Amino acid sequence: MPPTDASADTGPVPVRPGPTGHPGRSGTAEDIRDCEDTLDLRLPGELLALIAGTTPETDERAPGLIHERRGPLNPPGPPDLLDQVGTWGPTETPVGSFHLLPVQVERDLPVISGWMNDPAVAAFWQLAGSRAQTEDHLRAQLAGDGRSVPCLGVLDGTPMSYWEIYRADLDPLARHYPARPHDTGVHLLVGDVADRGRGLGSALLRAVADHVLDHRPACARVVAEPDLHNTPSVAAFLNAGFRYASEVDLPAKRAALMIRDRSLRHLM
Repeated sequence: MPPTDASADTGPVPVRPGPTGHPGRSGTAEDIRDCEDTLDLRLPGELLALIAGTTPETDERAPGLIHERRGPLNPPGPPDLLDQVGTWGPTETPVGSFHLLPVQVERDLPVISGWMNDPAVAAFWQLAGSRAQTEDHLRAQLAGDGRSVPCLGVLDGTPMSYWEIYRADLDPLARHYPARPHDTGVHLLVGDVADRGRGLGSALLRAVADHVLDHRPACARVVAEPDLHNTPSVAAFLNAGFRYASEVDLPAKRAALMIRDRSLRHLM
């Protein structure tokens, strides 16, 4: 799965979460107590959506192993796990009209690849190099199971940022913190140097988090896990109304778990 930093204000943002690995520390005892009532070993109902439209059958080559067989009325395609991000439309922010547009590779690859090759961005996203590398990253999500939607951030008609809206509770990240059903994660990078360090990132993070909560009624929290060493990113999340919940060890970084709660959105 991709990153989650937000270097919007003074530098790049998201750090790539990296592949799953050893379980990480989940912060202080107080942090854990704050979340321990969320520990639930039951599989979320949405996990079943990943196999929606399939018929299970036993694989004769491996007795007891269940695999999927698609029926004629259930064509392949990712389930909708994020309430149709592409239909949310624009939202008004203090810095202008902002629109999340699901990525179209042929249209958006050149600009996104260019941003990935900015040294400040590459330090966290680790996708510098050929366009093919960025394309592989995008297509893996677009052809995946619907848990992550890569988006172009368009401000007043101008593409200026890259976002990934994803189901944190169905992501490998959920192995490293007490996830709740429908937790929604965000990764962000602000593309142009001229757009960094002047408050755009914080304004857009707040707007997008609220946009998620407005369009995903089952979601109670928007989460992010910027690299703990990416001070500008952590600051941007704090300024956007996220709270610092704990520190977590992820395979590729030690991260700050940032949470924007629906119940606190009008207070922070």
